[in-house]
Amino acid sequence: MSGWIRGWRGRGDFAKVDFYTRGTFYFLLWTTVASQVALSVTRPVRHSGAPAALIAASCLLAVAQGVAATGLTSRGIEVYLGKAQLGWRPVALGAGLMVADVAVSVALWSFVGLREEPMGTSALAAAAAPFLMAYCLAIRKWVSVAVQAGALVLVCGSVALSGASAGEVAGCAISVVGLCGWFAVTVRCSAWHLGVMWKLEQSKDVQAQLAVAEERLRFGRDLHDVMGRNLAVIALKSELAVQLARRGRPEAVEQMVEVQRLAQESQREVRDVVRGYREADLGVELAGAQGVLEAAGIACDVSGEVAGLPVAVQSVLGWVVREAATNVLRHGDAGRCAIGVGVEGSVVTLTVENDGVCPDPSGSGSGSGLAGLRERLGVLDGTLTAGPAEGGRFVLVARVPVIAGANARGSAPDPAPQSPARLDFAGDAA
Repeated sequence: MSGWIRGWRGRGDFAKVDFYTRGTFYFLLWTTVASQVALSVTRPVRHSGAPAALIAASCLLAVAQGVAATGLTSRGIEVYLGKAQLGWRPVALGAGLMVADVAVSVALWSFVGLREEPMGTSALAAAAAPFLMAYCLAIRKWVSVAVQAGALVLVCGSVALSGASAGEVAGCAISVVGLCGWFAVTVRCSAWHLGVMWKLEQSKDVQAQLAVAEERLRFGRDLHDVMGRNLAVIALKSELAVQLARRGRPEAVEQMVEVQRLAQESQREVRDVVRGYREADLGVELAGAQGVLEAAGIACDVSGEVAGLPVAVQSVLGWVVREAATNVLRHGDAGRCAIGVGVEGSVVTLTVENDGVCPDPSGSGSGSGLAGLRERLGVLDGTLTAGPAEGGRFVLVARVPVIAGANARGSAPDPAPQSPARLDFAGDAA
């Protein structure tokens, strides 16, 4: 007993509801079967002169129909939830047993007379109920209504053919409509409730899968943003160190020391990405971009004030600065770059402009960098535009509402946005 209780407590909410719903269906089904069997062996039936074989056949058919309807009910639930298809064999078996049970029950109660024993109409309704209750789970509601009507015609027609009066046929019709109709409504409503629970359960699984996928995207996006600029600078300084070493210049050692520092910094940042602690600071990124670009021989002018901006806005714009600086280094032959931060009304605008754009501004990149920025900005309802401008310039503009940043907690969330930012560009820079 204790093991059963532990097993029940270990079930999830949907498993408990599923168990309760199925148990209720089976209870109703077998209660109906038991009622028919009990009515078939009552005193009026036994003293009516009905053959014992007919009474036994009625009881056996009721039990057989109950067994078939149990399997059909289980299958019908799976069909209703969309987890299985309904084959024709269980339906044919259940329908055949129902027809046989109704025919035998009509023959049995014709010995008693429905007028003398009104409970006979309940027995006839019980003979049709198990199959109808199970089958209505697997079909559409309007088809179920048609099947119920067909069963009503079958039962009432059989009673009429047995020589019953119009009143007896009407009483039988009321019993069939009342019992079978109530079963159909009850079963369909319970199945609908179970279906809602099933969809909620599925949505939880989907959410878990999405969370895993979003975490993978976050890791890949952060790794790209963190390593992109550092690797570009390492490659640049390594090439410079090689040239200086070939000329016997002592500055080659300084360049390699800087490469070592960048490699160590990259290791630290990668560890931060893995741990999920990596955030970009706008002020730090602006200073870093200016230093890196000027070290590469690109004049960089930084303007604007970042103090007072929400942390989330600074973080997401910091990633934009990092990616933009990487693009300036990797694409084209820039000699000048201007980075500006400004607040226009309730929107923070970051502009990165550089010259020396090559004929194909997209370079050889796939654009994953700007796509990652689009995702980050989209979380805060931000937008990103990037493309070539007049005079061989390339302009990147990112806009973020201040209110969206103030409402965010700490920094821009990592998961993929539900309302992605617009990305309009004539040529990709990443």
